[in-house]
Amino acid sequence: MSRAIVVGVDGSPSAGSALGWAADDASCRGLPLRIVLVREPWAAEHPPTAASDRQTLTERCTYLVDNAADQVRRLIPNLEVSTAVVTGAVIERLKSESETADSVVVGSRGLGGFAGLVLGSVGLGLAGHAHSPVVIVRMPVPGSHGEIVVGFDGSPFAESALDYALEQAKARRMPVRVVYAQRTPMLTPHPAGYGPLLTGTLGDEAAEIRLRLAPWHEKYPDVEVIESTVPGHPVPVLVRASETAALVVVGSRGLGGFASAALGSVSHGVLHRARCPVAVVPTSWRRS
Repeated sequence: MSRAIVVGVDGSPSAGSALGWAADDASCRGLPLRIVLVREPWAAEHPPTAASDRQTLTERCTYLVDNAADQVRRLIPNLEVSTAVVTGAVIERLKSESETADSVVVGSRGLGGFAGLVLGSVGLGLAGHAHSPVVIVRMPVPGSHGEIVVGFDGSPFAESALDYALEQAKARRMPVRVVYAQRTPMLTPHPAGYGPLLTGTLGDEAAEIRLRLAPWHEKYPDVEVIESTVPGHPVPVLVRASETAALVVVGSRGLGGFASAALGSVSHGVLHRARCPVAVVPTSWRRS
């Protein structure tokens, strides 16, 4: 049985955007869609925001997931859709869902967030902790969105991100732009496959990228791969690329992070500043 794409909903406009993205992704990749609403156990059964005095929290939750499923079925009639209302802490329950999911999709902010926050606590809490890729959906800025962008630094974590990006590009019939941001040169280069890309001129690093990408060309021969080696810090480089991307994909950690950190500084920065949906791929994930 195919793993489902899980999307978290809570009735917010941001969750509505996540629902639309997840449904489209499920349709493109031929996967089932699972719509999940997490009911926190401390929430009152008769909340003051209920649509009427008679509507309980249970009824409200059931209405939200059923309505979300109806929306998807009207737009994509042949898509396999299931729903679930589960009880618990939102991040922990969605993390549990990720154990058996293809990916987990959430909005950039939910109903519980502050209006000034760009990224909600749920998306930030899941990214780097989930067992599957996590997609945080922010609607893209107007313009052309015809490619998948993936940050690449030569690490095993970036290899997992590249695998997910290529799968997305294949399903959506889009090219993949592999972006390597050249920072200050390292003093001691590492052997290929065990550390950062070899330092030197942009031409040297471009040649190294082509070497690293060769096996992926064989695995995804039908996907156009565009190699971009750009001077600068990875966060602003990837944020600029996100302005015309359909999706930006990053590993949960890169070469510069601490081993104990679940989410690297680059991934964290891209999540907060990207102008389109962002997929964070955990270090242990690799498509079989």
